[in-house]
Amino acid sequence: MTLLLAFYGDDFTGSTDVMEALQWSGVRTVLFLRPPSPEQLAAIEGLRAFGLAGWSRTMSPDEMETELRPALERLADCGAPMVHYKICSTFDSSPRIGSIGKALEIGREVFGHCCVPIVVGAPELGRYQVFGNLFARSGLDTEPFRLDRHPTMKSHPITPMAESDLRAHMSQQTSLDIGLVDVLRLDSEDAVAGIVELAAEATRAGAPAALLMDVLSSRHLATIGESLETFAQTSRRSDSRPMFVIGSSGVEYALAAHWRSSGQMDSVHRNASPASSVSRPRLLGADQLFVITGSCSPVNARQIASAIECGFEEITLSPARLINPVTSENEVARSVDLAVTRLQAGANVIMHSTRGPGDQRIADTTKQFHAMGYSEADIKLKSGRVLGPKLGSILRSVLQRHPLRRVAVAGGDTSGYVARELEIEALEAIAPAAPGSPLCRVISDGPLSGLEILFKGGQVGH
Repeated sequence: MTLLLAFYGDDFTGSTDVMEALQWSGVRTVLFLRPPSPEQLAAIEGLRAFGLAGWSRTMSPDEMETELRPALERLADCGAPMVHYKICSTFDSSPRIGSIGKALEIGREVFGHCCVPIVVGAPELGRYQVFGNLFARSGLDTEPFRLDRHPTMKSHPITPMAESDLRAHMSQQTSLDIGLVDVLRLDSEDAVAGIVELAAEATRAGAPAALLMDVLSSRHLATIGESLETFAQTSRRSDSRPMFVIGSSGVEYALAAHWRSSGQMDSVHRNASPASSVSRPRLLGADQLFVITGSCSPVNARQIASAIECGFEEITLSPARLINPVTSENEVARSVDLAVTRLQAGANVIMHSTRGPGDQRIADTTKQFHAMGYSEADIKLKSGRVLGPKLGSILRSVLQRHPLRRVAVAGGDTSGYVARELEIEALEAIAPAAPGSPLCRVISDGPLSGLEILFKGGQVGH
Protein backbone atom coordinates (compact mmCIF):
# COMPACT_ATOMS: atom_id res chain seq x y z
CA MET A 1 0.00 0.00 0.00
CA THR A 2 1.45 3.34 -1.12
CA LEU A 3 -0.68 6.25 0.03
CA LEU A 4 -0.93 9.42 -2.03
CA LEU A 5 -3.08 11.48 0.31
CA ALA A 6 -4.90 11.55 3.64
CA PHE A 7 -7.58 14.05 4.57
CA TYR A 8 -9.73 15.28 7.44
CA GLY A 9 -13.17 16.63 6.48
CA ASP A 10 -14.58 19.48 8.56
CA ASP A 11 -18.07 18.14 7.86
CA PHE A 12 -19.47 14.85 6.68
CA THR A 13 -20.77 15.59 3.20
CA GLY A 14 -17.60 17.53 2.45
CA SER A 15 -15.67 14.36 3.24
CA THR A 16 -17.69 12.30 0.75
CA ASP A 17 -17.07 15.06 -1.80
CA VAL A 18 -13.30 14.49 -1.54
CA MET A 19 -13.75 10.73 -1.76
CA GLU A 20 -15.74 11.18 -4.98
CA ALA A 21 -13.15 13.46 -6.58
CA LEU A 22 -10.45 10.86 -5.97
CA GLN A 23 -12.48 7.72 -6.67
CA TRP A 24 -13.64 8.84 -10.12
CA SER A 25 -10.01 9.60 -10.94
CA GLY A 26 -9.19 5.95 -10.31
CA VAL A 27 -7.66 6.51 -6.86
CA ARG A 28 -9.21 4.00 -4.49
CA THR A 29 -10.36 5.97 -1.45
CA VAL A 30 -12.18 4.97 1.74
CA LEU A 31 -13.74 7.34 4.25
CA PHE A 32 -13.59 6.40 7.94
CA LEU A 33 -15.70 7.82 10.74
CA ARG A 34 -12.99 7.18 13.34
CA PRO A 35 -9.21 7.16 12.93
CA PRO A 36 -8.33 3.84 11.27
CA SER A 37 -5.63 1.53 12.57
CA PRO A 38 -2.71 0.54 10.32
CA GLU A 39 -4.29 -2.92 10.17
CA GLN A 40 -7.58 -1.50 8.88
CA LEU A 41 -5.75 0.42 6.17
CA ALA A 42 -3.60 -2.55 5.17
CA ALA A 43 -6.69 -4.76 4.82
CA ILE A 44 -8.13 -2.65 1.97
CA GLU A 45 -6.75 -3.83 -1.35
CA GLY A 46 -5.31 -1.12 -3.57
CA LEU A 47 -5.96 1.73 -1.13
CA ARG A 48 -4.27 4.95 -2.30
CA ALA A 49 -6.06 7.56 -0.16
CA PHE A 50 -8.25 7.68 2.92
CA GLY A 51 -10.18 10.25 4.86
CA LEU A 52 -11.48 10.89 8.34
CA ALA A 53 -14.95 12.43 8.49
CA GLY A 54 -15.00 15.12 11.16
CA TRP A 55 -17.30 17.94 12.22
CA SER A 56 -14.97 20.77 13.11
CA ARG A 57 -17.11 23.11 10.98
CA THR A 58 -19.56 23.25 13.92
CA MET A 59 -16.91 23.50 16.67
CA SER A 60 -15.61 26.38 18.73
CA PRO A 61 -11.85 27.06 18.63
CA ASP A 62 -11.45 25.37 22.02
CA GLU A 63 -13.30 22.31 20.78
CA MET A 64 -11.18 22.27 17.63
CA GLU A 65 -8.09 22.21 19.83
CA THR A 66 -9.42 19.13 21.62
CA GLU A 67 -10.76 17.29 18.52
CA LEU A 68 -8.75 18.47 15.54
CA ARG A 69 -5.21 18.51 16.91
CA PRO A 70 -5.08 14.78 17.84
CA ALA A 71 -6.80 13.86 14.56
CA LEU A 72 -4.19 15.74 12.52
CA GLU A 73 -1.41 14.23 14.61
CA ARG A 74 -2.71 10.76 13.70
CA LEU A 75 -2.82 11.67 10.01
CA ALA A 76 0.71 13.10 10.18
CA ASP A 77 2.00 9.60 10.99
CA CYS A 78 0.03 7.67 8.35
CA GLY A 79 2.76 7.73 5.68
CA ALA A 80 0.99 9.90 3.08
CA PRO A 81 3.09 12.73 1.57
CA MET A 82 0.20 15.20 1.82
CA VAL A 83 -2.53 15.79 4.41
CA HIS A 84 -5.55 17.84 3.41
CA TYR A 85 -7.80 19.70 5.85
CA LYS A 86 -10.98 19.70 3.80
CA ILE A 87 -13.29 22.71 4.14
CA CYS A 88 -16.58 23.57 2.50
CA SER A 89 -16.27 25.17 -0.93
CA THR A 90 -18.34 28.09 0.37
CA PHE A 91 -15.74 28.66 3.12
CA ASP A 92 -18.28 28.22 5.95
CA SER A 93 -16.48 29.58 9.02
CA SER A 94 -16.39 32.33 11.61
CA PRO A 95 -14.13 33.37 14.51
CA ARG A 96 -16.35 31.43 16.94
CA ILE A 97 -17.54 28.46 14.85
CA GLY A 98 -15.55 26.32 12.43
CA SER A 99 -12.62 28.73 12.33
CA ILE A 100 -10.41 27.97 9.34
CA GLY A 101 -7.87 30.35 10.85
CA LYS A 102 -7.69 28.13 13.94
CA ALA A 103 -7.26 25.06 11.72
CA LEU A 104 -4.37 26.83 9.97
CA GLU A 105 -2.69 27.57 13.30
CA ILE A 106 -3.07 23.98 14.52
CA GLY A 107 -1.90 22.55 11.19
CA ARG A 108 1.27 24.63 11.14
CA GLU A 109 2.10 23.48 14.65
CA VAL A 110 1.49 19.80 13.85
CA PHE A 111 3.14 19.66 10.41
CA GLY A 112 5.86 22.26 10.85
CA HIS A 113 5.76 25.96 10.09
CA CYS A 114 5.75 25.62 6.32
CA CYS A 115 3.68 27.90 4.12
CA VAL A 116 0.25 26.28 3.74
CA PRO A 117 -1.49 26.30 0.32
CA ILE A 118 -5.24 27.08 0.45
CA VAL A 119 -7.30 25.98 -2.58
CA VAL A 120 -11.03 26.77 -2.39
CA GLY A 121 -12.26 27.12 -5.98
CA ALA A 122 -13.75 24.04 -7.67
CA PRO A 123 -15.26 24.80 -11.09
CA GLU A 124 -16.96 21.38 -11.23
CA LEU A 125 -18.98 22.41 -8.17
CA GLY A 126 -19.64 25.94 -9.41
CA ARG A 127 -17.08 27.58 -7.10
CA TYR A 128 -14.67 30.23 -8.45
CA GLN A 129 -12.06 32.44 -6.77
CA VAL A 130 -10.74 35.59 -8.48
CA PHE A 131 -8.27 38.00 -6.86
CA GLY A 132 -9.02 36.40 -3.52
CA ASN A 133 -12.81 36.80 -3.79
CA LEU A 134 -15.02 33.71 -3.77
CA PHE A 135 -18.03 33.24 -6.05
CA ALA A 136 -20.49 30.34 -5.88
CA ARG A 137 -23.55 29.12 -7.69
CA SER A 138 -26.71 28.48 -5.67
CA GLY A 139 -27.36 24.92 -6.75
CA LEU A 140 -25.91 23.94 -10.11
CA ASP A 141 -28.08 25.99 -12.43
CA THR A 142 -27.67 29.64 -11.35
CA GLU A 143 -25.14 32.32 -12.15
CA PRO A 144 -22.21 32.55 -9.72
CA PHE A 145 -22.91 34.93 -6.84
CA ARG A 146 -20.24 36.83 -4.93
CA LEU A 147 -20.26 35.05 -1.60
CA ASP A 148 -21.52 38.00 0.46
CA ARG A 149 -24.45 38.25 -1.98
CA HIS A 150 -25.10 34.51 -2.22
CA PRO A 151 -28.79 33.80 -1.41
CA THR A 152 -27.90 31.09 1.10
CA MET A 153 -24.48 32.07 2.43
CA LYS A 154 -25.24 35.74 3.13
CA SER A 155 -27.92 34.63 5.62
CA HIS A 156 -26.54 31.25 6.69
CA PRO A 157 -28.01 30.50 10.15
CA ILE A 158 -24.65 29.50 11.69
CA THR A 159 -21.86 31.10 9.62
CA PRO A 160 -23.30 33.97 7.55
CA MET A 161 -20.81 35.37 5.04
CA ALA A 162 -20.55 39.17 5.07
CA GLU A 163 -17.24 39.20 3.17
CA SER A 164 -16.25 37.57 -0.13
CA ASP A 165 -12.56 38.52 0.11
CA LEU A 166 -11.22 35.41 1.82
CA ARG A 167 -8.10 37.12 3.15
CA ALA A 168 -10.26 39.72 4.87
CA HIS A 169 -12.58 36.98 6.13
CA MET A 170 -9.68 34.97 7.57
CA SER A 171 -8.17 38.06 9.21
CA GLN A 172 -11.07 37.86 11.67
CA GLN A 173 -10.01 34.31 12.59
CA THR A 174 -6.20 34.46 12.82
CA SER A 175 -3.40 37.00 13.07
CA LEU A 176 -1.29 34.96 10.61
CA ASP A 177 -0.54 36.66 7.30
CA ILE A 178 -2.27 35.18 4.23
CA GLY A 179 -0.76 35.69 0.77
CA LEU A 180 -2.38 35.26 -2.64
CA VAL A 181 -1.55 33.52 -5.91
CA ASP A 182 -3.85 35.36 -8.29
CA VAL A 183 -5.11 34.41 -11.74
CA LEU A 184 -2.47 36.57 -13.44
CA ARG A 185 0.35 34.60 -11.82
CA LEU A 186 -1.41 31.32 -12.65
CA ASP A 187 -1.60 32.33 -16.32
CA SER A 188 2.04 33.45 -16.49
CA GLU A 189 4.93 31.50 -18.01
CA ASP A 190 6.72 29.19 -15.56
CA ALA A 191 3.77 29.57 -13.17
CA VAL A 192 4.57 26.37 -11.28
CA ALA A 193 8.19 27.29 -10.61
CA GLY A 194 7.12 30.75 -9.49
CA ILE A 195 4.46 29.42 -7.11
CA VAL A 196 6.78 26.82 -5.59
CA GLU A 197 9.53 29.39 -5.06
CA LEU A 198 7.01 31.80 -3.53
CA ALA A 199 5.89 29.09 -1.07
CA ALA A 200 9.49 28.10 -0.28
CA GLU A 201 10.48 31.72 0.34
CA ALA A 202 7.44 32.21 2.59
CA THR A 203 8.49 29.14 4.57
CA ARG A 204 12.05 30.46 4.96
CA ALA A 205 10.91 33.94 5.92
CA GLY A 206 8.08 32.78 8.16
CA ALA A 207 5.48 34.83 6.25
CA PRO A 208 3.02 34.67 4.72
CA ALA A 209 1.83 31.65 6.69
CA ALA A 210 -0.46 30.54 3.87
CA LEU A 211 -1.01 31.14 0.17
CA LEU A 212 -4.58 31.43 -1.08
CA MET A 213 -4.82 30.27 -4.72
CA ASP A 214 -7.27 31.69 -7.24
CA VAL A 215 -9.23 29.24 -9.42
CA LEU A 216 -11.28 30.70 -12.25
CA SER A 217 -11.44 27.80 -14.70
CA SER A 218 -10.46 24.16 -15.00
CA ARG A 219 -7.27 25.14 -16.86
CA HIS A 220 -5.86 26.48 -13.59
CA LEU A 221 -6.30 23.15 -11.83
CA ALA A 222 -3.37 21.29 -13.44
CA THR A 223 -1.04 24.20 -12.62
CA ILE A 224 -2.16 24.20 -9.00
CA GLY A 225 -1.96 20.40 -8.78
CA GLU A 226 1.62 20.36 -10.09
CA SER A 227 2.54 23.14 -7.66
CA LEU A 228 1.11 21.18 -4.73
CA GLU A 229 2.89 17.96 -5.66
CA THR A 230 6.21 19.71 -6.32
CA PHE A 231 6.09 21.63 -3.05
CA ALA A 232 5.18 18.44 -1.15
CA GLN A 233 8.17 16.64 -2.65
CA THR A 234 10.62 19.46 -1.92
CA SER A 235 9.36 20.00 1.62
CA ARG A 236 9.68 16.28 2.46
CA ARG A 237 13.33 16.24 1.40
CA SER A 238 14.17 18.36 4.44
CA ASP A 239 11.41 17.21 6.79
CA SER A 240 9.81 13.79 7.13
CA ARG A 241 6.43 15.28 7.97
CA PRO A 242 3.80 15.47 5.20
CA MET A 243 2.81 18.74 3.57
CA PHE A 244 -0.33 20.31 5.02
CA VAL A 245 -2.88 21.87 2.67
CA ILE A 246 -6.26 23.49 3.34
CA GLY A 247 -9.07 23.63 0.80
CA SER A 248 -12.21 22.26 -0.77
CA SER A 249 -12.24 19.21 -3.05
CA GLY A 250 -10.59 21.63 -5.47
CA VAL A 251 -7.36 20.20 -4.00
CA GLU A 252 -8.19 16.73 -5.33
CA TYR A 253 -9.55 18.01 -8.64
CA ALA A 254 -6.26 19.93 -9.07
CA LEU A 255 -4.09 16.89 -8.29
CA ALA A 256 -6.10 14.67 -10.65
CA ALA A 257 -5.86 17.29 -13.41
CA HIS A 258 -2.07 17.36 -12.96
CA TRP A 259 -1.78 13.56 -12.98
CA ARG A 260 -3.79 13.41 -16.22
CA SER A 261 -1.94 16.21 -17.98
CA SER A 262 1.49 14.89 -16.99
CA GLY A 263 0.80 11.29 -17.94
CA GLN A 264 1.19 10.02 -14.36
CA MET A 265 -2.13 8.21 -14.14
CA ASP A 266 -0.59 4.77 -14.76
CA SER A 267 1.66 5.31 -11.75
CA VAL A 268 -1.21 6.66 -9.66
CA HIS A 269 -3.31 3.58 -10.47
CA ARG A 270 -0.66 0.96 -9.71
CA ASN A 271 -1.97 -1.69 -7.36
CA ALA A 272 -5.45 -0.23 -7.78
CA SER A 273 -8.28 -2.62 -7.06
CA PRO A 274 -11.29 -3.13 -9.34
CA ALA A 275 -13.33 -0.99 -6.92
CA SER A 276 -11.73 2.11 -8.45
CA SER A 277 -12.36 3.04 -12.03
CA VAL A 278 -11.22 5.95 -14.15
CA SER A 279 -14.65 5.96 -15.82
CA ARG A 280 -17.61 6.88 -13.68
CA PRO A 281 -19.95 3.96 -12.97
CA ARG A 282 -23.64 4.34 -13.76
CA LEU A 283 -26.12 5.20 -11.04
CA LEU A 284 -28.71 2.41 -11.21
CA GLY A 285 -32.20 2.63 -9.79
CA ALA A 286 -33.44 1.14 -6.51
CA ASP A 287 -36.86 -0.41 -5.90
CA GLN A 288 -37.63 1.89 -2.98
CA LEU A 289 -36.08 4.96 -1.39
CA PHE A 290 -36.35 6.61 2.01
CA VAL A 291 -34.98 10.15 2.35
CA ILE A 292 -34.50 12.12 5.56
CA THR A 293 -33.46 15.77 5.41
CA GLY A 294 -32.40 18.29 8.06
CA SER A 295 -31.24 21.11 5.77
CA CYS A 296 -32.87 24.56 5.69
CA SER A 297 -31.24 25.51 2.36
CA PRO A 298 -33.53 26.90 -0.37
CA VAL A 299 -31.86 24.49 -2.82
CA ASN A 300 -32.87 21.59 -0.59
CA ALA A 301 -36.39 23.01 -0.30
CA ARG A 302 -36.72 22.94 -4.09
CA GLN A 303 -35.54 19.33 -4.09
CA ILE A 304 -38.14 18.34 -1.49
CA ALA A 305 -40.83 19.92 -3.65
CA SER A 306 -39.53 18.07 -6.70
CA ALA A 307 -39.58 14.74 -4.84
CA ILE A 308 -43.19 15.29 -3.78
CA GLU A 309 -44.16 16.21 -7.35
CA CYS A 310 -42.54 12.95 -8.48
CA GLY A 311 -44.73 10.91 -6.13
CA PHE A 312 -42.77 10.69 -2.88
CA GLU A 313 -44.96 10.64 0.22
CA GLU A 314 -44.11 13.47 2.60
CA ILE A 315 -43.69 13.20 6.36
CA THR A 316 -43.36 16.49 8.23
CA LEU A 317 -41.21 16.34 11.34
CA SER A 318 -41.52 18.67 14.32
CA PRO A 319 -37.91 19.53 15.26
CA ALA A 320 -39.17 21.50 18.28
CA ARG A 321 -40.81 18.34 19.62
CA LEU A 322 -37.76 16.23 18.73
CA ILE A 323 -35.42 18.34 20.85
CA ASN A 324 -37.84 18.76 23.76
CA PRO A 325 -36.93 16.12 26.38
CA VAL A 326 -40.62 15.79 27.32
CA THR A 327 -41.91 15.09 23.80
CA SER A 328 -38.84 13.72 21.99
CA GLU A 329 -39.48 10.00 22.50
CA ASN A 330 -43.08 10.24 21.29
CA GLU A 331 -42.10 12.33 18.25
CA VAL A 332 -39.43 9.80 17.25
CA ALA A 333 -41.90 6.92 17.66
CA ARG A 334 -44.61 8.77 15.70
CA SER A 335 -42.23 9.53 12.85
CA VAL A 336 -40.91 5.97 12.67
CA ASP A 337 -44.41 4.48 12.68
CA LEU A 338 -45.53 6.79 9.87
CA ALA A 339 -42.46 6.02 7.75
CA VAL A 340 -42.66 2.26 8.22
CA THR A 341 -46.40 2.19 7.45
CA ARG A 342 -45.93 4.07 4.19
CA LEU A 343 -42.81 2.13 3.18
CA GLN A 344 -44.55 -1.18 3.81
CA ALA A 345 -47.35 0.04 1.54
CA GLY A 346 -44.74 0.42 -1.23
CA ALA A 347 -44.26 4.19 -1.18
CA ASN A 348 -41.06 6.18 -1.57
CA VAL A 349 -40.89 8.49 1.45
CA ILE A 350 -39.25 11.87 2.14
CA MET A 351 -39.14 13.08 5.75
CA HIS A 352 -38.05 16.66 6.51
CA SER A 353 -37.46 18.95 9.48
CA THR A 354 -37.81 22.14 7.40
CA ARG A 355 -38.60 23.28 3.87
CA GLY A 356 -36.29 26.25 3.39
CA PRO A 357 -35.17 29.23 5.45
CA GLY A 358 -38.68 30.70 5.77
CA ASP A 359 -40.21 27.62 7.38
CA GLN A 360 -42.04 28.45 10.64
CA ARG A 361 -40.50 25.35 12.23
CA ILE A 362 -37.13 27.13 12.41
CA ALA A 363 -38.56 29.86 14.64
CA ASP A 364 -40.47 27.27 16.70
CA THR A 365 -37.30 25.25 17.22
CA THR A 366 -35.31 28.33 18.21
CA LYS A 367 -38.03 29.19 20.72
CA GLN A 368 -37.82 25.69 22.18
CA PHE A 369 -34.04 25.94 22.50
CA HIS A 370 -34.45 29.22 24.39
CA ALA A 371 -36.99 27.53 26.68
CA MET A 372 -34.37 24.86 27.39
CA GLY A 373 -31.89 27.55 28.47
CA TYR A 374 -29.79 27.81 25.28
CA SER A 375 -28.26 31.16 24.36
CA GLU A 376 -28.10 32.35 20.75
CA ALA A 377 -24.44 31.29 20.63
CA ASP A 378 -25.34 27.85 22.03
CA ILE A 379 -28.03 27.42 19.41
CA LYS A 380 -25.62 28.14 16.57
CA LEU A 381 -22.96 25.89 18.02
CA LYS A 382 -24.99 22.98 19.36
CA SER A 383 -28.36 22.80 17.58
CA GLY A 384 -27.12 20.25 15.04
CA ARG A 385 -25.64 18.11 17.81
CA VAL A 386 -29.05 17.87 19.46
CA LEU A 387 -31.26 17.42 16.39
CA GLY A 388 -28.91 15.37 14.17
CA PRO A 389 -28.79 12.27 16.41
CA LYS A 390 -32.60 12.31 16.65
CA LEU A 391 -32.82 12.06 12.85
CA GLY A 392 -30.24 9.28 12.96
CA SER A 393 -32.28 7.44 15.56
CA ILE A 394 -35.35 7.67 13.32
CA LEU A 395 -33.46 6.30 10.32
CA ARG A 396 -31.91 3.47 12.34
CA SER A 397 -35.32 2.40 13.68
CA VAL A 398 -36.91 2.56 10.23
CA LEU A 399 -34.19 0.31 8.78
CA GLN A 400 -34.57 -2.17 11.64
CA ARG A 401 -38.29 -2.53 10.94
CA HIS A 402 -38.21 -2.19 7.16
CA PRO A 403 -34.81 -3.07 5.64
CA LEU A 404 -33.95 -1.14 2.47
CA ARG A 405 -31.13 -1.36 -0.06
CA ARG A 406 -30.78 2.41 -0.44
CA VAL A 407 -31.48 5.55 1.62
CA ALA A 408 -30.51 9.21 1.35
CA VAL A 409 -29.68 11.88 3.94
CA ALA A 410 -29.62 15.63 3.20
CA GLY A 411 -27.83 18.28 5.25
CA GLY A 412 -24.10 18.62 5.86
CA ASP A 413 -24.24 18.70 9.65
CA THR A 414 -27.17 16.28 9.76
CA SER A 415 -25.30 13.68 7.74
CA GLY A 416 -22.41 13.35 10.16
CA TYR A 417 -24.62 12.78 13.17
CA VAL A 418 -26.83 10.33 11.28
CA ALA A 419 -23.79 8.32 10.14
CA ARG A 420 -22.51 8.04 13.68
CA GLU A 421 -25.93 7.05 14.98
CA LEU A 422 -25.97 4.23 12.39
CA GLU A 423 -22.55 3.07 13.71
CA ILE A 424 -21.01 3.11 10.25
CA GLU A 425 -17.31 2.19 10.26
CA ALA A 426 -16.41 3.46 6.79
CA LEU A 427 -17.81 4.33 3.36
CA GLU A 428 -16.71 3.89 -0.24
CA ALA A 429 -18.16 5.79 -3.20
CA ILE A 430 -19.77 3.49 -5.78
CA ALA A 431 -21.63 5.76 -8.22
CA PRO A 432 -22.17 9.48 -8.93
CA ALA A 433 -25.47 11.15 -8.11
CA ALA A 434 -24.67 14.88 -8.06
CA PRO A 435 -21.27 16.60 -7.97
CA GLY A 436 -19.98 16.35 -4.42
CA SER A 437 -22.58 13.78 -3.33
CA PRO A 438 -21.72 10.25 -4.45
CA LEU A 439 -23.77 7.18 -3.69
CA CYS A 440 -21.77 5.20 -1.10
CA ARG A 441 -21.64 1.66 0.22
CA VAL A 442 -21.42 1.09 3.97
CA ILE A 443 -18.43 -0.83 5.31
CA SER A 444 -19.32 -2.23 8.72
CA ASP A 445 -19.30 -5.35 10.88
CA GLY A 446 -22.95 -4.68 11.73
CA PRO A 447 -26.25 -5.39 9.99
CA LEU A 448 -26.02 -2.28 7.77
CA SER A 449 -22.94 -3.55 5.91
CA GLY A 450 -23.56 -3.14 2.19
CA LEU A 451 -26.31 -0.53 2.61
CA GLU A 452 -26.27 2.06 -0.17
CA ILE A 453 -26.50 5.57 1.24
CA LEU A 454 -26.23 9.02 -0.24
CA PHE A 455 -25.21 11.95 1.95
CA LYS A 456 -25.99 15.34 0.39
CA GLY A 457 -25.14 18.86 1.49
CA GLY A 458 -28.10 21.21 1.57
CA GLN A 459 -26.82 23.40 -1.28
CA VAL A 460 -25.73 20.54 -3.53
CA GLY A 461 -27.39 19.23 -6.68
CA HIS A 462 -30.17 20.07 -9.07
